[in-house]
Amino acid sequence: MTKHIPNTITCLNLLSGCLAVVFAFSANYPAVVACIAASAVFDFCDGLAARLLHAYSPMGKELDSLADLVSFGLAPAVMSYNILLATLPATYAWVAYATMLIPVFAALRLAKFNIDDTQTTTFRGLPVPANALWWLGACELLVNNNNTATLVCFVASIFVFSFLMVSNIPMFSLKFKGLGWRGNEVRYVMIVVSVALLAFQGISGFAPIIGLYVLKSLLGLGSKTA
Repeated sequence: MTKHIPNTITCLNLLSGCLAVVFAFSANYPAVVACIAASAVFDFCDGLAARLLHAYSPMGKELDSLADLVSFGLAPAVMSYNILLATLPATYAWVAYATMLIPVFAALRLAKFNIDDTQTTTFRGLPVPANALWWLGACELLVNNNNTATLVCFVASIFVFSFLMVSNIPMFSLKFKGLGWRGNEVRYVMIVVSVALLAFQGISGFAPIIGLYVLKSLLGLGSKTA
């Protein structure tokens, strides 16, 4: 019975992602944020449950990737597309289609991850859940700061984060080694910092959170603490 618990949690991830896509098409962005955030929680919990219950399975690995593609690839892309389309001058509306690179590169990232057995304590390339959280924060920043600089940075980040997902850059893994403090120090610190940023900045706090995560990984700190 316990072997089905992680897959059930993964299905909740997928369900939340599907709802996020529906809400994105109807421009209900607070609901999109809530659904993607719920998907991130479920994605964290299914892996934790699998480790604690020793309930790993090839099916669970594939199901997790399919759920992540919808929740962290397609959903933030549709949200970004609609917000960018509403922000861009009519002459440059075609630029909004660039957001479709997000699910394409997310799929490449997930496929690459599934055939790479070395990504256990560290990742190669930006994980797609982290990519999705970046877009939640970036969309909020664009809505609240509708100016040329923010718009240019938003569009540029489409290409930057697409590259990061398929790169071979070592990225710190937030997968917990049990629930104890030892071996998880940096992970708990990251959670505390993230909660503080979200408390002070709201949804837009996801952007600096992921920015710090990427910066820490680029500085090589991820591989030392994994």
